[in-house]
Amino acid sequence: MGKKVAVFGSFVVDLMARAAHLPKPGETVKGSVFKLGAGGKGFNQGIAAHKAGADVAMITKMGRDSFADVALKAMDELSFSKEHLLYNEEVGTGSAIIMVDEKTSQNQIIIVPGACSTITAEEVDALRPLLEECEYVLLQLEVNQDANERLVDLAVACGCKVILNTAPYQPVSDEFLSKVYMVTPNEVEAEMMTGVPVDGLEAAKKAAKVFYDKGVKVVIITLGGRGVFLSENGREEILPAFQVNAVDTTGAGDAFNGGLLTGLAEGMDLWTAARFANALAALSVQKIGTTPSMPTRKEVDDFLAQHN
Repeated sequence: MGKKVAVFGSFVVDLMARAAHLPKPGETVKGSVFKLGAGGKGFNQGIAAHKAGADVAMITKMGRDSFADVALKAMDELSFSKEHLLYNEEVGTGSAIIMVDEKTSQNQIIIVPGACSTITAEEVDALRPLLEECEYVLLQLEVNQDANERLVDLAVACGCKVILNTAPYQPVSDEFLSKVYMVTPNEVEAEMMTGVPVDGLEAAKKAAKVFYDKGVKVVIITLGGRGVFLSENGREEILPAFQVNAVDTTGAGDAFNGGLLTGLAEGMDLWTAARFANALAALSVQKIGTTPSMPTRKEVDDFLAQHN
């Protein structure tokens, strides 16, 4: 099971429609498939870690509405503790409207964060007893940033290491980054945060140095199908991705982050944890959807045994 960890982040309901092409302004297009499901980077990463076997506390905020029930049902089905869920009585649960072109897989997404952008200072402060028990807390940039900043201060005070998944990209202060133990941007986010286009190993090393100069201790940059760049204590290399037939890459980054958190909580070294996380991502892209596509621990172990 490993040490206790937490995921602090967003929950939104994904409303996904697929059609032969995306509508132009003013155009109505007849779709072929509609799906409603649990989403949000925080929730996806929490589910990924939970299904992979981590002892993980999920912290997110929702409204008192039928969309919140989507999260509760998903958690009940997976026997995932709801102890640290927060509620807003006035603001509704977040949602994401996703339109997908079924020929090209291009998409257009509008995210309305709703309640998960209203996390208060008091709600963060009340998490102290939990963070004192946790070795790591994983966050993203999809909730209100003042809550993230307060949580990072609290985590550091509690001796809990912060892993920051810098998605969706938004500018953050150097002071905020200086308190972060590990960052896990993708290549686009890494370039936006460091000014270095990450097109290979040498460029990734340069980008990592920018993060180190800001006080970050460990740098991981995910490179999609090329794998993942790892940098820790002077060791820097690209760990290749597993080659699989991808049907839906939505949530692959969330699968990776949830897997990484699980591996680190179990005491794996960074390279072993990243390989474990790569396996989660490889399995997730072979199914449609985000939370339903997250693999079980048995699936991950079987996959790693086959690819030894």
